[in-house]
Amino acid sequence: MKNFAGGLFYKNSSDKASILAILQVLSDLLSVGTDRRIYYMISKGGSEALLQTLVDTARSASPDYDILLPLFRLMAKVGLRDKKFGQKALELEALDVTLILARKNLSHSHNLLHCLWALRVFASSVTTGAMLGINGAMELLFKVISPYTRKHTMTIRAATEVLAALLKSKSNSRRAVNRGYVTSLLRLHQDWHSHDVTDTYVLIRHGLLLCLRHIVTLRSGREAFLAAHGMETLFSIAQTCLDKKSTEPVTSVVLQILRQCYPESPLPLVTATSAYTFPAPGSTSSGLPQALTEEDFEDDGEEEIDKDSDVEAVKEDDDLETDMNKLSSKPGLDRPEEELAQYDAMCPELSCSFEELEPKYGDGLTLEDTLYANHNHIPNAASLRQQCFIREPSSWGRGREDTVHTSILDTVKSGKSRIQPSSKQRHLTNANRSIQQNGLGIDSSGHDTSGIQVSLEEAAWDIESISSPRITSSFSNFPEPEESNEATEKLLHTHPKHTPFHDPRLYMAHAMRTRSAVGFETMAFPDFWGHCPPPTAQPMLNRKWGVQRIKILEDVRRFLQPSDVINKVVFSLDEPWPVQGPVADCLRFYSKFESGNLRKAIQVREFEYDLLINADVNSSQHQQWFYFKVSGMRAAIPYRFNVINCEKPNSQFNYGMQPTLYSVKEALLGRPAWIRTGSEICYYKNHYRPNAATVDGAPGKHYYTLTFTVTFPHNEDACYLAYHYPYTYSSLMTHLEILERSIDPRQVYFRQDSLCQTLGGNPCPLVTITAFPESNSAQHLEQFRCRPYQVITARVHPGESNASWVMKGTLEFLVSSDPVAKLLRENFVFKIIPMLNPDGVINGNHRCSLRGEDLNRQWLLPQAHLQPTIYHAKGLLHYLSSIGRGPVVFCDFHGHSQKKNVFLYGCSIKETLWQAGCTVGGAALLEDVSYRMLPKILDKLAPAFTMNSCSFLVEKSRASTARVVVWREIGVSRSYTMESSYCGCNQGPYQGLQFGTSELEEMGAMFCLGLFILELKSASCSHELLARATTLLNADVLDHYLQRCGSSSSSTSRSSEVDDEPSCMEEINYSADSSSDPEPNFTELDRQIQECAFHKDEEEEKEEGTGWRRRSVPQS
Repeated sequence: MKNFAGGLFYKNSSDKASILAILQVLSDLLSVGTDRRIYYMISKGGSEALLQTLVDTARSASPDYDILLPLFRLMAKVGLRDKKFGQKALELEALDVTLILARKNLSHSHNLLHCLWALRVFASSVTTGAMLGINGAMELLFKVISPYTRKHTMTIRAATEVLAALLKSKSNSRRAVNRGYVTSLLRLHQDWHSHDVTDTYVLIRHGLLLCLRHIVTLRSGREAFLAAHGMETLFSIAQTCLDKKSTEPVTSVVLQILRQCYPESPLPLVTATSAYTFPAPGSTSSGLPQALTEEDFEDDGEEEIDKDSDVEAVKEDDDLETDMNKLSSKPGLDRPEEELAQYDAMCPELSCSFEELEPKYGDGLTLEDTLYANHNHIPNAASLRQQCFIREPSSWGRGREDTVHTSILDTVKSGKSRIQPSSKQRHLTNANRSIQQNGLGIDSSGHDTSGIQVSLEEAAWDIESISSPRITSSFSNFPEPEESNEATEKLLHTHPKHTPFHDPRLYMAHAMRTRSAVGFETMAFPDFWGHCPPPTAQPMLNRKWGVQRIKILEDVRRFLQPSDVINKVVFSLDEPWPVQGPVADCLRFYSKFESGNLRKAIQVREFEYDLLINADVNSSQHQQWFYFKVSGMRAAIPYRFNVINCEKPNSQFNYGMQPTLYSVKEALLGRPAWIRTGSEICYYKNHYRPNAATVDGAPGKHYYTLTFTVTFPHNEDACYLAYHYPYTYSSLMTHLEILERSIDPRQVYFRQDSLCQTLGGNPCPLVTITAFPESNSAQHLEQFRCRPYQVITARVHPGESNASWVMKGTLEFLVSSDPVAKLLRENFVFKIIPMLNPDGVINGNHRCSLRGEDLNRQWLLPQAHLQPTIYHAKGLLHYLSSIGRGPVVFCDFHGHSQKKNVFLYGCSIKETLWQAGCTVGGAALLEDVSYRMLPKILDKLAPAFTMNSCSFLVEKSRASTARVVVWREIGVSRSYTMESSYCGCNQGPYQGLQFGTSELEEMGAMFCLGLFILELKSASCSHELLARATTLLNADVLDHYLQRCGSSSSSTSRSSEVDDEPSCMEEINYSADSSSDPEPNFTELDRQIQECAFHKDEEEEKEEGTGWRRRSVPQS
């Protein structure tokens, strides 16, 4: 190979037969096998040899095309794979030679085609492309690219591809604008589009559009495009192509051009900062944003860096922590040691006598309270739903007596789903699907209740007042009010609904004590009334192909055809209230309640609304969580909602996730449930931009639109819509009080303390759960005080409400009479902080505290007056560690917006160093690998859990998170973050289903079961516990799961699963730097070259016409 490429061309340059023989041998060698031979040839100087031969042959008195044509074909094959081919061609003067040959062959299509292939390869280098532009290459190409014709179409297609490659250079794009090529390209494309009725020449149309797409990355290009009425032209073309898959390449680029040229504009808000403020210590609030101008986004700068350079791309692995001092050393205490003494009061179980610990049994306990709790077992997700469907109060006692004493072991992951099969088969893709498909109009037992609509109308409820109960003192003396809130009290009397672990009156009492930044005066009806999961799990939404493009074109139509655009503000936290008048020509919105988040609603068209989410308090960022009320709707009408200021670049809304809906009328009919709802759901980048000043002076940030369509079940209903199932601070406090009232104190030690006061003045609850000692004897008290600790926290990020539902399942399981729960209580002390960020949850934040900071990035050096909950949570952990009682497991419950299933993040020195490619030292080699045991156990037990998504890498960017700090500073090797998807599962028994609250609660119970199996498998497990476990549980079942959790399988091995979902088929990147094409398609160009070697010029029409139909073309 080296001899062929490096020497024989030069030695035999005058010997035509020898050159042709060498070219043929090289072509044969490089046409078989992999590209390895080509890269080897390149490494031995093959590119230079080919280019030099071209120059020598072309400069002869009479260029021999018998040599030049196979030489061009070989150059194209090699040049595509040589990143420096263009630069080599420039240095050897092959660019000028090829341009001269192309000009000479304008009338000889076959020869010209070969020249164009070479130019295409040269132009793949941006710097070389710029030089070709200077030398008149674009003018030459416009002589080749003619209006519609059926002749020489292969040559025309090649010319459009070369021109598109040249226009990647900003200097060439500027030259194209100055010479009026934008108008020319538009006219050419219009002509080909109008005549190509059979879509035979889609690739020529695609090439012309690529040229425009590169030009409009410049402001001057966009201006020229708009002046030439390009938006109107391409909008019309897109409408004709939208439903035709044969024109897929055209449609894709048309939409990108339209979005690129859609004028950038600021969000319709008076300020980027939150509408709510709070005078938190150390917080700063920014002023009004500066006016947004086109110059903020100008990209007509210097020539871009050539992508053919050898500069290494920044790797994700650069975030991995490789400093052994930071990985292995234990920092000193972050506070004076004497401060730790204050946490002794939070651990009375370590010092108090049994008499002091024993609660007053029966205080405030009623029969109704005790019936809320299931003391026998925490069942699977399907059984959790059934708890809500008890009808007659007289049957409650019998229900408890008849409950079978089974173990949670009976509900673990199996080969068959416990979800009803019919739920997997439903496809909720129709915007006008029936009420029954929504899970509405069906009562608890599955009977159709749509006929109740008549009585519903006759009742003439005042839904508007019912749907937002006012927070008053009516129910302060629970359970009997002294004053009368007539509407609400009558509602509770006439519609008694017994939701497990919930009571509306008690919720009201806690809501009164909850302190918000703005002083909410009303409650959200779903939080007040309660939620029961629907009878079946809901499948992920199957999105109809092309729906995202339809939505994008509807957005573009606002700009081009604004005649039907209403653009009326119907709700705003920033403008004088009320914005809405008494007229009933629009929906009514409201969000001033706990955890509510909707800042502004704008009616765009009769049944379409733009919605803007409020930023986190004292922040201008983190718009993702939403929760609001909408009323005044008409039934069976599809309403489109566009949340236009989302921040994350991708979302599970693109992969089957739906928002949640709660209907007040449905709740009053006996179906108080949050359900997944919405069709035509898309999540994509829009044309709104923030002021550069609001993003630390760094332009380029984009906003994203979540669009979905809802068909409401009732006329004049009041419905609540939310990002995910809401779970408020008042719900938590209500839940904890009912738990405390309903436990059996002879078996459960349940204590609720206040970890601290938040900045907003709300107590942060700290829950202790264990079992009372058998007696107050010294032996039993010693066993009681020596129990190891487990520490669980949740909801540090307010928008991750799924973490609270998992925590709810954990709490309810731990106080139940399940045999596993009983053994866990008798052998551990659970310290639980169920909500680390109460203020953020209360005020509808997505990620931050009242100071506008992410509390899960404050664990390194928290301060008591700035981050009190983190400071004292860390202090409690330090205290336990200082007395030799550091937790066996620490786990922080979270929610994940871009992955499915449930999984854990842990910490490992060895795995981090291996991933980073570093030498693993002695300290890492001695690392305890027990951190992998719990996720392996959960992978075998929990239907929603998958080991494949778990990671144990320590990143620099996560150095201040709870997981890493507790691992490093407190020394807890099993320190985890448990992530639950907002969406659902793509594996296991729940594959294809969205998570409901039942599945999330089940995961909380399964986590506890995992802790139990972990203890049984540990070397420190006592013989007494093993004996008791065998006695209380079925010995065969226990042995089966112990062995199962210890076995290895492919499902527990590390996989190469990417961190996020694969790109959505219809995702479109509208940023200026997205205009670069993907790497040249080697196979496609190789195919063209191979065909051309065996066909004459006159057969071009046949080849071009048949080629598009038998091959797929990759999207650009």
